[in-house]
Amino acid sequence: MCGIVGIVPRAPADPARLEARVRQMADALVHRGPDDEGFHVTPDVAIGMRRLSIIDLAGGQQPIFTPDRGKAIVFNGEIYNYRALRDELVAEGRAFHTKSDTEVALQAFDTWGEDGLSRLEGMFALGIWDEAAKTLHLARDWLGQKSLYYAETREGFAFASEIKALLDLPGVPRELDLQAASHYMSMRYLPGRSTFFAGVSKLPAAHRLAVRGGERESARWWKPAYEPKWQGSEAEVLDGLDRVLETVVAEHLESEVPLGAFLSGGIDSSLVVAYASRISPAPVRTFSIGVNEDSQSELPWARQVAEQYRTAHFETVVEPDLASLAPRMVEAMEEPCDPLAAGNYVVSKVAAEHVTVCLGGDGGDELFAGYDRYVGQQLAEIYAHVPAAIRRGVLRPLIRRFPDSFGYNSAAQRLRWIDQMADRGGWERYADSAAYLRFPHERKQRLFQPTVWAGLSRQRSEALLAEHFEDGCAGDFVDRMLHTDLATRMAEHQCPIVDKMSMAHSLEVRSPFLDHRVAAYAMRIPAAWKMRGRRIKYVTRKLGERYLSKELLYRKKQGFGFPLALWMKGALRPLLEVVVDDSHLVREGIFRREEMSRLLAEHVSGAEDHNYRLWMLFNLEIFQRLYIESTPRDELEGFLERARKGER
Repeated sequence: MCGIVGIVPRAPADPARLEARVRQMADALVHRGPDDEGFHVTPDVAIGMRRLSIIDLAGGQQPIFTPDRGKAIVFNGEIYNYRALRDELVAEGRAFHTKSDTEVALQAFDTWGEDGLSRLEGMFALGIWDEAAKTLHLARDWLGQKSLYYAETREGFAFASEIKALLDLPGVPRELDLQAASHYMSMRYLPGRSTFFAGVSKLPAAHRLAVRGGERESARWWKPAYEPKWQGSEAEVLDGLDRVLETVVAEHLESEVPLGAFLSGGIDSSLVVAYASRISPAPVRTFSIGVNEDSQSELPWARQVAEQYRTAHFETVVEPDLASLAPRMVEAMEEPCDPLAAGNYVVSKVAAEHVTVCLGGDGGDELFAGYDRYVGQQLAEIYAHVPAAIRRGVLRPLIRRFPDSFGYNSAAQRLRWIDQMADRGGWERYADSAAYLRFPHERKQRLFQPTVWAGLSRQRSEALLAEHFEDGCAGDFVDRMLHTDLATRMAEHQCPIVDKMSMAHSLEVRSPFLDHRVAAYAMRIPAAWKMRGRRIKYVTRKLGERYLSKELLYRKKQGFGFPLALWMKGALRPLLEVVVDDSHLVREGIFRREEMSRLLAEHVSGAEDHNYRLWMLFNLEIFQRLYIESTPRDELEGFLERARKGER
């Protein structure tokens, strides 16, 4: 695991100046690679890296070169099938000088070109410089587990594993991209190539980019396929999935440094721990976090799995100080932070005290239909058969009077969601459901200042999801939802969260469910087996019966979360009041204070649960001050501490 950086100048440049610049970039990524650094600089290119040593501790220093030194690579990630690929390349006459997976990735590209990328089973972001062609090749892995950002600067093209390595380059403005901010308010992530910084882009998952002088060529090197479906009995398909997961988890366990696993108490992480424990000769170290709110803590379920597989188990209870973590999380994420990130941040901090690598259960919900909203789509379709006049004129007023418990996935929220989604159909229902708890298009009109909204209103954020929903990769409606979730919220939201929250503590996280082999197998399982009737994750539960208790597998889906809605009515209320009153986003003429105040007042009074919206506004405020205005983090933390006490 590493942080990689590089510059391709517009014209041959002074190597000493290039080296100074690329070293400065690498210094911004020390947290991603505290063990080592390396650089390759010529008048035509400067590439560098910071290394977190995992495999081939002694010989894996980067950059690594082909034997003729015609190509050089900087690499971030892990290739799990590197041993088999190495044997194949040796059989073709290739010679190796290290035992690292990085050299295998380079030799695969040198031997097979772009086809070499599709032979790499793993997570990666890489940069390869071809000296003869004077071309830089960048690539991002299958499902986007590793991020890669780039910008056009006054000195030329620059890339990095994190945006912070690009921000001090000449010509890269610290300017909020308002269109990106608008998309975030609806989606809670940024689809496509956009980032929160005007002038900084990201490479989408499974894409490559070639940089040659002033030319840029980008293309997708892999596209998911949900057809043809597997033939055979349910037991046969389960046996196949069992074998794939066993193989993949075994490969994910390879490490020359201490390794453990996250254990949330949910099905996916519990299955990963079950496989790892059956394979590992020593007890697996497992790490769990929870809250003092029994309705939203899964620690008892995690403890059950830990006891079943006799793991070395560590637990941490998080108190309601989530807001005080926001500056550190936003600094690590380089964008506003989802509450989901706090769980990753805290459990990574605990795990990093004991191990250098952790396995996680990310991806299981998006591959095997694990979210309640997938069932909600069916319920909305059924409810849509009630005549619209009755739904809107009679039932909707009654539903809106239903009191909200301000708890996770409350009945009131579910009823209102189904009522609203029944007005939509097809991909629009799916897309609008993604924005419902946040800021749908109409709500944003009330939030943004009219002069700002005039330049944003033409692009409806929800419509961005149609690109994936309608791209032909999947046919069944459930598969199309899963495919879109994998391509958007997983690749551009959850994967960056897992990567950046863990790497903030110099911890590598591996996600077996997001291995291409598991994903490709899951995609071809019939959709009716992923969601049987209204039972989500049917296949995963049936497979889990081989390794976990039915009590755990068939309990009501809980989902990890913090009781933010309740905290915002209590401990966090003074903080939010101060932030709204002193909003820099209002001062800059972006948001309307009266709308922010209305949302907070309705939430505190119990009229409507706005916790998702308030958290987004709070985090965007932190981002504005930290990254756009360059407020020092400790100064911002001091402001928040005073604000929590109601001090202005």
